[in-house]
Amino acid sequence: MAAAALDHVGIVGRDLGVLAAAYEGLGFTLSPHAQHHAPGPDGVVRPLGTGNRCAMLGRGYVELIAIVDQALPSNTLDRFLARHAGAHILAFAVDDAEGELARLRAVGHPVPGIAWLERPVGTKDGVRTARFARLPLPDPPEGRVQLIQHLTPELLWQPHLIEHANRAVSLDAVIVAVADPDEASARLAPALGSAPEPVPGGVRIRLRRGELSLVTAEAAARLLPGLAVPSLPFIAGLVIGTDDGGRAAAAIAGHRARAAGAGLLVPPSDAGGAAILFV
Repeated sequence: MAAAALDHVGIVGRDLGVLAAAYEGLGFTLSPHAQHHAPGPDGVVRPLGTGNRCAMLGRGYVELIAIVDQALPSNTLDRFLARHAGAHILAFAVDDAEGELARLRAVGHPVPGIAWLERPVGTKDGVRTARFARLPLPDPPEGRVQLIQHLTPELLWQPHLIEHANRAVSLDAVIVAVADPDEASARLAPALGSAPEPVPGGVRIRLRRGELSLVTAEAAARLLPGLAVPSLPFIAGLVIGTDDGGRAAAAIAGHRARAAGAGLLVPPSDAGGAAILFV
């Protein structure tokens, strides 16, 4: 069994309000605005300059993230935005961060240790703190690629947050355009604990839940018609599962979407820089 499951994709924007409005306009329910915090070298937890809102799904989620305080550390978001706005974060869920740290080191990923992160979350009982144990892979060209253990999952997957007008229920797949799919899979598949499988134009890595496709730019454009690739590697699109075959998403998106294969495609220009394929 694969070590990791597809957890979330982070869409990085220059203005969190604009990004959130785009996703609400596509029928997603979003969590309230929250600012990230992390412990410093002295162990004291301090705010970071980044904040988010999330579209929590029954399985996985989409994180909308931006710099909300220019005076505080951007946690590399400024570097991502220098390339382009869009998807720059790939997170894969694991059950045991300590055990995965040892496994990553054994397969050749020199992860220095567990990075801790937290953020406030509103609940019916007041504001509580969601906590995460992260294992960021060192300097992957795709962006921020990390394994993550949710230490307080009940705070994120609250029942009222996983009900969406577009009937979205799951993050099923991520499509990444790369220059060399074999090279990319040789780096990422061992970290995810799963062997790659050949697909037209690249490879697919099946996970405990969901999958990651690493394909050429040409193959990505076939999967996501009309896609323009600004640079490689490029996290090009998300496949979002629905419980009605995409009918509600089609009605909400209207002229912004088009049929693509067995799904409904919303282009990157209407989804914060990453295409969404509703299926």
